[in-house]
Amino acid sequence: MQQVQEQDYSQKFNLGLWRSLLRHAKEYYKHLIILAVCMAISALCDVIFPLMTSYAIDFLIYDNPTGKRDIIGKSIEAIGNLLFQGSAMGGFIFVYIAILAVQVATIYAFLYLGAKIETGVCFTIRKKAFHKLQELPFAYYDRMPVGHLMSRMTSDIQRLSETIGWSLLDLCWGAVMLVMCSVTMLSINWKLGLAVMVVLPPLAVISFYFQKKILKSWRVVRKTNSRITGSFNEGIMGAKTTKTLVREEMNEEEFTVLTREMRRSSVRAASLNAIYLPIVISLGSLATAYALWRGGNLVLIGAMSLGVIQVFVNYTVQFFQPVRDIAAVLSEMQSAQAAAERVITLLETEADIVDSPEVEKEFGDNFHPKRENWPEIHGDIDFEHVDFKYKEGEKVLSDFNLHVKAGETIALVGPTGAGKSTVVNLVCRFYEPTNGEINIDGVDYRKRSQLWLQSNLGYVLQEPRLFSGTIRDNIRYSKLDATDEEIRRAAQLVNAESFILKLEKGYDTDVGEGGNRLSTGEKQLISFARAILSDPRIFILDEATSSVDTETEVIIQNAISEVLKGRTSFIIAHRLSTVRSADRILVIENGGIREMGTHKELMQKKGSYYKLYMSQFEEERAQEILSAK
Repeated sequence: MQQVQEQDYSQKFNLGLWRSLLRHAKEYYKHLIILAVCMAISALCDVIFPLMTSYAIDFLIYDNPTGKRDIIGKSIEAIGNLLFQGSAMGGFIFVYIAILAVQVATIYAFLYLGAKIETGVCFTIRKKAFHKLQELPFAYYDRMPVGHLMSRMTSDIQRLSETIGWSLLDLCWGAVMLVMCSVTMLSINWKLGLAVMVVLPPLAVISFYFQKKILKSWRVVRKTNSRITGSFNEGIMGAKTTKTLVREEMNEEEFTVLTREMRRSSVRAASLNAIYLPIVISLGSLATAYALWRGGNLVLIGAMSLGVIQVFVNYTVQFFQPVRDIAAVLSEMQSAQAAAERVITLLETEADIVDSPEVEKEFGDNFHPKRENWPEIHGDIDFEHVDFKYKEGEKVLSDFNLHVKAGETIALVGPTGAGKSTVVNLVCRFYEPTNGEINIDGVDYRKRSQLWLQSNLGYVLQEPRLFSGTIRDNIRYSKLDATDEEIRRAAQLVNAESFILKLEKGYDTDVGEGGNRLSTGEKQLISFARAILSDPRIFILDEATSSVDTETEVIIQNAISEVLKGRTSFIIAHRLSTVRSADRILVIENGGIREMGTHKELMQKKGSYYKLYMSQFEEERAQEILSAK
């Protein structure tokens, strides 16, 4: 099956994408609003300080009795009259300290809430993404490389939480500061104010050009980062194969190509930023220089006081500070948008297999099951004119029909790619038929919840998968409320307890990462015990003995005869000696049933099964002779 490549995104800066992202962080809306208010108050304080300096120059230092007092000056003198016996200096100091205290409080709130929002949004989005991964069907993991998912869950989400926690709020502060500075400058001298702001149109054009280029570069960076994460994952998981095939040098060369591509894209994005921000700063400096020159001339001719020109120049500098900050935030958001696109794609991925609203209402979903409404599964399974094809590929099954009685054991044999695993995956509803229907106990299984069916499945894979923890934890994984006695009975049933008790800590032995402290056969027996613990009505064995030694295979075969009693079961087997006791053996070829019957019946037919069996028997016999010699 073909894996998907990282999706390419080509749209421009997308505000709708950010709105979608913020919807996933709506539990922090209150914090964002409070933080925005704090940022606005902080910006207001930044605007007031230059006005106070202007008042101090004109009325406290030079004592300009004819000068025009603004609202700040009037407030200072009113407080001086009220609290300090007419002392304007006392009023000035009081107001200055009060505003400074307000700003300190807003900065504290900003740092506290910003950090809380960053960590909270990171937690929330990761939780939702993990929840989505639990919902998505088997088919999604067939197509999506693990490295791409790991990149989304780690670096991409971290980048977004930083952006929401800090960059968007810097944008809020910059916007408020920009508006207040503009209003104040225009109120002081509208001609000079307009002259300063004339640089905004060329700045907008330059910003549009650079942001488009920067976004393109950051998309390449994030895409390459996924591939690097995937390469790490494959390198670690396949370390043994790498050593045995002596591929260290080739792996390093392939990895170097990826890292070079990421470095090239990162350097390009950084270079564009390095060009863009100095242009913004230079335009702001030119406007400030013009304001200083023009305002200085007005002071010389007496048309403007020294305090007023000081505050005007101060505002000109402050005007371009938020412009620079907004430019930097937009650049940062270009990088973050590349991550946002990938995370939103995951969060909003529609599952290929979903229960209908009517089914969910009656039986619940995967996270809120209504078990009291679940009918008991007996195990009759019917394939009725089933067609199936994967999204990208040829048709695998065509007009497939099969009736399986409850408690019957069905073995599936045939060449690779014939459709054996597809049949089993359809039974488990990891996929659904393209046409036709599959009935369980006479009812189309799409009229029941996925969890209803999959809670009654026991599935043992060719490569057993254990999780970090003890043997007891791994067996209990299928039934978290199982008692120690139930765990022991499950292990005894599959003949696993004999080796478990030989271990130093018995059931409390740590299996290591992925079960690497146990042999393949031991891991397989534990996976058998785990599968049987929940007492499933339908049991699947997918090449369960193909990767174990002969002695362990005998133990597993003995376990199978006990485990499968009274359960509807499907066995996919490469070793035909393991399926001779099946109630029916199906030879699957070209998406259909070529032959069907018991081992004895099929051997008498001397058809496809007979040829497969005799060919394999001769190979095994030859190997035994060679081993003996």
